Amino acid sequence: MSVSLVILAAGQGSRMASDLPKVLHLLAGAPLVVHAMRAGQSLDPDRVVVIVGHGVNDVAQAVHEENPDAQIVVQSEQLGTAHAVDQAREVLEDFDGDVVVLYADTPFISPATLDAMRAARARHDLVVLGFEPADPARYGRLVMAGDALLRIVEFKDALDEERAITLCNSGLVCAGRAVLFALLSEVGNTNASGEYYLPDIVALARDKGYSAGVVTCPEAETLGINTRAELARAESIFQARARTDALENGATLQAPDTVIFAQDTMVGRDVTIEPYVVFGPGVTVENGATIRAFTHLEGAHVSRGAIVGPYARLRPGAELGEDVRIGNFVEIKNAEIAEGAKINHLSYVGDAQIGAGANLGAGTVTCNYDGVFKHRTEIGAGAFIGSSTMLVAPVRVGAQAVTGSGSVITQDVPDGALALGRARQDTKPGLGQRLMDRLRAAKAARQKG
Repeated sequence: MSVSLVILAAGQGSRMASDLPKVLHLLAGAPLVVHAMRAGQSLDPDRVVVIVGHGVNDVAQAVHEENPDAQIVVQSEQLGTAHAVDQAREVLEDFDGDVVVLYADTPFISPATLDAMRAARARHDLVVLGFEPADPARYGRLVMAGDALLRIVEFKDALDEERAITLCNSGLVCAGRAVLFALLSEVGNTNASGEYYLPDIVALARDKGYSAGVVTCPEAETLGINTRAELARAESIFQARARTDALENGATLQAPDTVIFAQDTMVGRDVTIEPYVVFGPGVTVENGATIRAFTHLEGAHVSRGAIVGPYARLRPGAELGEDVRIGNFVEIKNAEIAEGAKINHLSYVGDAQIGAGANLGAGTVTCNYDGVFKHRTEIGAGAFIGSSTMLVAPVRVGAQAVTGSGSVITQDVPDGALALGRARQDTKPGLGQRLMDRLRAAKAARQKG
């Protein structure tokens, strides 16, 4: 049966002490709402509907960057979770299938758990995700009769015997579209908070003869983010899992606790990652590469056998071929570095294409920006760029060509040519010493005065 996702992303998140909508706070480099979307994507949904309240435009932008086909529905008044889900009624009116309700601030729900909920729908009209927390605290309780779920009661509305129940409500629901919205039509707001609670659909379902069941998951999957402290805890949990996965998949992390991964980092086998490496979004490192200490990567692809760092920065669009060498204090942006090329120290290469086996000396800079437009630099295979060469784009240095150290290259250099773009040196015998003597005397006189 087909499935649609309804993701609740309307919470303001005032406890985050932030002007940013809660669901846009970053976890492992991705907004919380994107984590929920990617979790739900494991179900291969036909439709994705995101219910938005605060910061509509910003949340919509993040959602559409992840899935351009996702539908945004605005909940103008925040009247509770049932009211939020009901906002999707119109856009799903012609949909025939299951609806899975997710929360944008609950980032760790696993594909296996969502699969289990869908499988349980074959036995029940309505499926709720439950968990057994170490401290039930103020979670809603699932009231069971054997395997049947009778109702969900919020902690503030629960009797003492109901508060003693340890099976708690995560908030996630799976139901057929027609059943779900029929039940939502009857949810009232006579509870302690005066809100329309999504959990109330369980008792309503039982009254109408529908069956309700429970699937359980580990407590860690249900972690919700409402405060900065909870966000920090979630980041710690994510990083611990990512480091473990990298090690189990064949990477070497010399100091695992110092390596930071993004949500989508891809690291191959026999990759070595030295201490204090940060992976931003969109990074792939192929088998056998080495990322040396204090390197920052974002939006970059590192091929087999390449060595990056220490103290290097790869910005979006950096494409490193096999066996490339990127050394200390080198920054690469929107540039293709072909197989075996070397940029070993103190250089900036942006908006460029560097040929196989080329060698860029220390202090090489591609001067790619004229203040308005970006321009490209091309360096041919086997070219040798002398130290402190300024390449004023747009410019091309041909294959096997050489530039002299300290040159400013403003015109194309043919294949195999030597280009010198510096002023002739003029040496004045004795003038240096006389000049320094004069300056030191002036300094001494000023100090006496």
